[in-house]
Amino acid sequence: METPKKAPRGTRKRDVPLTEDGIYAMALRLIDADGVEALTMRKLATALDANPMSLYHHVPNKDAVLRGVAERVGSQFRTSEQEDAPWQERLRQLALDFRALAHRHPRLMQYSFAHADYIQPEDPFWRGLTDTLAAAKLPPPEIPRVAATLCAVFTGLLVSELTGALQRWTTLPPAPAGDGEEAPAPSTDEIDAMFSRALDGTIAGVESHPARARERA
Repeated sequence: METPKKAPRGTRKRDVPLTEDGIYAMALRLIDADGVEALTMRKLATALDANPMSLYHHVPNKDAVLRGVAERVGSQFRTSEQEDAPWQERLRQLALDFRALAHRHPRLMQYSFAHADYIQPEDPFWRGLTDTLAAAKLPPPEIPRVAATLCAVFTGLLVSELTGALQRWTTLPPAPAGDGEEAPAPSTDEIDAMFSRALDGTIAGVESHPARARERA
């Protein structure tokens, strides 16, 4: 008796129906492994053991998949429950938690940081940041401006770290001649310390903000 042939992978009926959440979860796994550029709808369908056309019943294209994945990762961010802590501690922990999230999904976050809409008003990170600045007694009109500046500082630090640029810059010889020997690459602890010092400067900047000083006067 002839053994029935199996349908090619990706064309068989799935035992479990496709869902948007399942699509995003698999897409995130593929992005973490190979990067955003390597993700295609066909590769995603193969990983899901689904017909490529069936994906389009749930998501219209790759851009929609990436938006969904970014929202899924953003929802993982949890603001620290430190309402009674000084705002300086809250701001520091917020930045450290954001950095930890970026390190969990570095390839996705590098892609997201290159798009102006990667932070939305309803995002837990933005809400936590603006709430912390309100606790710092910044006048309400100043909060979005300062929050935007801090987002630029945090993401700039993280992009340079995730791409390896920060590690490379620390090995450069001092100016002006540049004829000294390159320093050894920094350790993980040294990079952590550099990020912490950058946070010290950021917090000091908020503490000395002119609008905050006028509010206290």
